Amino acid sequence: MNEPLSLETDVLVIGGGLAGCWAAAAAARAGASVVLAEKGYCGTSGVTATAGPSHWWVPPEPPAGREQAIAERHARGFGLSDPAWMARILDMTWRSLPTLAPYYRFSVDERGEVQYRGLRGPEYMRAMRGLVEHLGVTVLDQSPALELLTHHDGSAAGAAGRRRQESRDWTVRAGAVVMATGGCAFASHLLGSANNTGEGLLMAAEAGADLSGMEFTNYYTVAPAGTTMTRSMAYSFGRYFDEDDRELDVRPGPDMNRALGEALLKGRVYCRLDRAPHDIRERMPQVQPNFVLTFARQGIDPYTDRFEVTLRAEGTVRGIGGLRLKDEDCQTRTDGLYAAGDAATRELIAGATSGGGNQNSAWALSSGQWAGAAAAARALRDGRGAQRVAYSAGRAGMRPARGARSFDVRAAVGLAREHMGAIDRNMFRSGDGLADSLERLDGAFAELIAHAAAQGGERLRLREAAGMLAAARWSKASALARTESRGMHQRTDAPLSDPRLATRQRSGGLDAVWTRFEAPAPVLEAAR
Repeated sequence: MNEPLSLETDVLVIGGGLAGCWAAAAAARAGASVVLAEKGYCGTSGVTATAGPSHWWVPPEPPAGREQAIAERHARGFGLSDPAWMARILDMTWRSLPTLAPYYRFSVDERGEVQYRGLRGPEYMRAMRGLVEHLGVTVLDQSPALELLTHHDGSAAGAAGRRRQESRDWTVRAGAVVMATGGCAFASHLLGSANNTGEGLLMAAEAGADLSGMEFTNYYTVAPAGTTMTRSMAYSFGRYFDEDDRELDVRPGPDMNRALGEALLKGRVYCRLDRAPHDIRERMPQVQPNFVLTFARQGIDPYTDRFEVTLRAEGTVRGIGGLRLKDEDCQTRTDGLYAAGDAATRELIAGATSGGGNQNSAWALSSGQWAGAAAAARALRDGRGAQRVAYSAGRAGMRPARGARSFDVRAAVGLAREHMGAIDRNMFRSGDGLADSLERLDGAFAELIAHAAAQGGERLRLREAAGMLAAARWSKASALARTESRGMHQRTDAPLSDPRLATRQRSGGLDAVWTRFEAPAPVLEAAR
């Protein structure tokens, strides 16, 4: 057995995507020593690296511009977003992107003005890796975290994981931890999401954190059938047809995916992007090169040929649920544990609508820096705590409660994917369907936490399964408790919004899932 790696640092960042890199950079700039542990390779891993992310970018002058932008976005949040957080995000984004200029070549328009709003994902993440390395951050690639460590008082003490390429374990003791593991895509084959399996949410919950907005996890994206190409900008210019080549009534807008979902439940659906303007077609190879490449490899001209499409579930990636933040520093309910990016709830900026697009990038940039700076301040003030006893917080798939026996990991992942991806179960929701899903997911998780165990590198696959099952349970329980339709959460048996439920909903629990609305009435609580 290879000797385990043991490190001490001020701040440990778990996850090396967009939010994790911004968090590591902010902590290092604050004077803290930083270790960043990434499941894949920092700079290529995560959904940003495969995208062409834009940012919510509004100039500070005139002030009315930002006020209007905030008011418009808040109106689309269905009562759950927060204008004060939006203002902070706009300011942080405006100040931060220009600082990347030494590492990223921003485009310049015909007037000679630098265009900071939109970046090319692969180059963006390469620049972020260059930034954190320049700032002296220790990057552990191919080093997934498996569990958090906590002190006797429950505060975060670091984490433990696996160095995959070296076949040895690692432990990092830290004065504060930032969870930036991304959202959970529930093995939906969403482009760039292979590592987004929910164990970050699970690790935090095992250490005492709770979640918020987990009912808003049913956003879907159009993709060519048989592919993972979920870059969807061009599909608003498409026309859609059934198997008999009859044009379907699918129109651009917020109800487009639901119309596609209804059609897919009846049979195959085909698309032709012949309404795309010529300037969009010309720019597409630069804006979304992966989108063009997919069709080129199949010999398809998407602007003239008809091709089959499907819907890919995005879970909490373009959904909005995640770890609840208890303060403006992005700290979770667990002291010393901070959350950023898709690992944290984005209700504060997105409300009950999708957290995708420019607001998601701005959120990752901003929450990452707030979490990283706050983690550094805590560690530099209180110390690393390395002399204090640390306890392993991991349970599900780490330490079976009632004795180890065989567990079908593939079946568990398939169950989570089915119940969080199937259109008839997750897009079109009902009380009976949600209760049935929750019962099945509860049963699988109970078996896992009681008996599942693994050794060495196999522990990661088991923890991924546990993470997906846990996140799916929080999602289904939250959706069942929200007996209304609001934003992306739509119930066929409760098609209207309930004014009493215009509030955020918390969730948590391992052995038994619980949900609780923040306001206004205790009678709205639901426990399991």
